Amino acid sequence: MVGDLVTRVYLVRHGQTEWNKNLTFRGRIDIPLNERGHREAEAIAEALKDKSIGAIYTSPLRRSTDTARPAARFFNLEIVPVQGLIDISYGDWEGLTFSEVRERYKDQYTKWEKRPDLVRFPKGETLDEVRERSFCAMRAIVGENPGKSILIIPHRVINKVLLCAILGLSNSHFWEIRQDTGCVNLIEYYHEGFVLSMMNDICHLRGIADETVQPDF
Repeated sequence: MVGDLVTRVYLVRHGQTEWNKNLTFRGRIDIPLNERGHREAEAIAEALKDKSIGAIYTSPLRRSTDTARPAARFFNLEIVPVQGLIDISYGDWEGLTFSEVRERYKDQYTKWEKRPDLVRFPKGETLDEVRERSFCAMRAIVGENPGKSILIIPHRVINKVLLCAILGLSNSHFWEIRQDTGCVNLIEYYHEGFVLSMMNDICHLRGIADETVQPDF
């Protein structure tokens, strides 16, 4: 494969919000970054400054677009929001805390923990629906940017289902993939196929994140 045109996708999870910190379901609710989230955004830009980023795409939600701003300034690029990268619709769970959901939707939450691929959120989406729209969006982005290095900043759920798709895994493996706020993944595309080269890298966040093990939220 030496000499093939390689497109590099830096797939990033947005920085922290207060709702991440407080274990509140976000989904389509447009929550801003908190102070730590803005620091994570700056650290992401610093980590990518030597990567010759040629295009930046995000979810339309401001926690994603605001995470992209430091990199956009550094590379003098526009941020392109893509509807297909928007966070999952948790439906009636949005705005509720982990504890509230576990109490009000006990059976469905237990199913979410054990078989996430079989859950449809009340008045919301399934992981299969999210995977179809987000993978279609990523393929379109890659097709428009052959040979470039691209920054894409969606959300935890989006990143997880994309990584499952790239690895040929079903969405039943959702909980086996971790995506911390501000993490960086590297995906390479060549010969019409995706290769995962790096996953959930948070080395650039040293000194920002505390040493407490954060829940997968």
